[in-house]
Amino acid sequence: MNSPEPEPDHRLGRIRLLDEQRVNLDGFAEPDPALGMISHLSPNDPEPSWIVADDGTVLEMDSTPAADFDAIDEFVVRYAIDHTQAPVSMAMSEVELARLIVDSSVPRADVLTVCSGLTPAKMARVVAGLHPVEIQMAMMKMRARRTPANQAHVTNRLDDPLLIAADAATAVVYGFRELEATVPVLDDAPAVAVGLLIGSQVPAPGALTQCSVEEARELELGVRGLVSYAETVSVYGTEQVFTDGDDTPWSKAFLTSSYASRGIKMRLSSGAGSEVLMGAAEGKSMNYLESRCVALAKGIGAQGVQNGGVDGAAITASVPGGVKELHAENLMVMLRGLESCSGNDSLMSESTMRRTSRTLPTLLSGSDFIFSGFGSIVSYDNMFGPSNFNADDLDDYLVMQRDWGVDGGLRSCDPTTLEAMRRQAAEATRAVFEYLGLADFDDDHVEAVVAAAGSKNLPQTDGVQVLSAARMIDQSGLTVLDIVTALAETGFTELADRVLGMAKARVNGDYLQTAAIFDEQMNVLSALEDPNDYRGPGTGYRPTPERQAQIDAVRQARSVTDLVREQATFAEPDRLRILGPADFGTDPREVVVGVSPAFGTKLFCTLSGMTIYEALEQILAGLEEEKCVPRVVRIADSIDLGMIGKSAAGLSGSGIGVGLQAKGTTLIHRRDLPPLANLELLSVAPLISPEMYRIIGINAGRHAKGATPSPMRNAYTDEAITARYHTKVVSMVAIERAESLALDGGERRRNIDMEFTR
Repeated sequence: MNSPEPEPDHRLGRIRLLDEQRVNLDGFAEPDPALGMISHLSPNDPEPSWIVADDGTVLEMDSTPAADFDAIDEFVVRYAIDHTQAPVSMAMSEVELARLIVDSSVPRADVLTVCSGLTPAKMARVVAGLHPVEIQMAMMKMRARRTPANQAHVTNRLDDPLLIAADAATAVVYGFRELEATVPVLDDAPAVAVGLLIGSQVPAPGALTQCSVEEARELELGVRGLVSYAETVSVYGTEQVFTDGDDTPWSKAFLTSSYASRGIKMRLSSGAGSEVLMGAAEGKSMNYLESRCVALAKGIGAQGVQNGGVDGAAITASVPGGVKELHAENLMVMLRGLESCSGNDSLMSESTMRRTSRTLPTLLSGSDFIFSGFGSIVSYDNMFGPSNFNADDLDDYLVMQRDWGVDGGLRSCDPTTLEAMRRQAAEATRAVFEYLGLADFDDDHVEAVVAAAGSKNLPQTDGVQVLSAARMIDQSGLTVLDIVTALAETGFTELADRVLGMAKARVNGDYLQTAAIFDEQMNVLSALEDPNDYRGPGTGYRPTPERQAQIDAVRQARSVTDLVREQATFAEPDRLRILGPADFGTDPREVVVGVSPAFGTKLFCTLSGMTIYEALEQILAGLEEEKCVPRVVRIADSIDLGMIGKSAAGLSGSGIGVGLQAKGTTLIHRRDLPPLANLELLSVAPLISPEMYRIIGINAGRHAKGATPSPMRNAYTDEAITARYHTKVVSMVAIERAESLALDGGERRRNIDMEFTR
């Protein structure tokens, strides 16, 4: 049976082209205030207000009488607003407040004082009026910690603790200072937490870890010292969503206190779009509801907030101004004096350009954590769901840091160091599991983990093995001290000291300050020890020279020395031999192929990947096909392709010459033409194929005979040729220039006849 003919595609070519782009995989929504599908300033948002009685009793907040307060209003009034400051702050205009926030000459402490008296509706109105660049300027000043940092997701679909450990070590090698795990199988959590703890301390001490699971179990892991921070306690902007979750602001405050009382760093999670997804946005704007959440966090006493859309980022980004709202959320956290863990964790878009546009403002302005979960593992292993940036985006992110000269918290890593860290993490974790009688992993498993990009590269494993180990950890009451003992007894003494150091830090409690992290020397950096002191140009955080060198050093960077070393591997001695000074030819069928100064002396491979010998051989073969007589001459007095070609034509008996640079660019020239007026030019060296070089030889031969050739055309490409090759070209040109300027007996080298062995 014949299949039906496909329907003809009547779309315009340009529309068809656009429809194929990944941005069209995203969802976009018309604003709908009734559903809460509006980023800022819903007509249903309340008017800001603060009315108190003579005795100080609050009678109204944000147009809601005290008698009608819901649980969120009640909590915010009691614990989040400075009642002494509120009359002054609420009397200020929104423009006046906005200018205060953005003005770099106004100290951060003064802004925090003013903002302590703002109600949620007032703060939402103020940030809604800021231009995106003004939001960035405000974030520069208002983030709590001076030094930016970054958080990674470290998970895998198998809950393999050795892979967790190796990937945790990888994240820390790249510079992440917090690592967040979760599990597809809840009961695997203890095993994953142990692997994460061990791996996180291998490259350097001090990385904080979390295993994001059900709150009671997560708290128990923290009490045992197997994790050191938490951020999964969620708050919401409407009472109905709290009710659906069987929670209240008071229950969240109790849980927050439980974490803090056990020395566990703790921040809340919220984010625009969550109330919309749960169908209880009450017609309010996303920005206003998130302002309520941030006020709750302040009242609850959390160290900070993870927000910026988070799981609802794609919803927020689907409406006009949504991406701006994601950044405004982060700013509101900063304006309340809390640590900002700035979202960026949930995949916002299928478009690389949109993902980058969402991230770049935070990277440039800086935040306490630029990502609240950069997927440092491959996206299919991210059990939170793909992040906005994932393991395959690491190089892009490092280059973005380098491009702008800003500190995004990460650094490059050489493959040798990375392999060593992954191996130590996997072997230490295996040793601990074996010593404690939890599980046995063989050498093949360790080797697979070290080499793996992700869990798909591991051999088939017994899922029950991990589950059994986790249950033994759970039931035995194993603590961080057992991990320390196992590491010390199996020879990993330095690692044991580092893990013990994390336990000691819990007792000390310094990292319970706002925006606290440890640097790699176990110094606490926080709003207390490392306060943001930005006051305009010339102030605030600037990378040290050592840190700037880390930012600037990406693994792809190459020097001229590197290029010379690489090119030397393509050299074929005796293929090109000097004959002597080149004279003028007399044979009317002679065509001179002029090659550049470093051709065959320092440069041996073209930009296309062909060797210079292969390119030259094809040109000579084309000339011979036309029954012409080729001669190879090194043109020593110029590196310009036009001059090389013209010099070759001037030496040629036919008056036709071919110019060929070592990087692969080639042309056909005639002796009576100006240097730039060649007959044919193949200028895009990376795209020149052997067949194209041969046609250049054929066409040069036809010009020499007075025949009419069929001109050669440059190839089509969508590739960013300049971005990929121009840095290499600069080095190749420098080498060519040095060869051209080399002196011989006080005289510039003359053009040299060459013999080419084929």
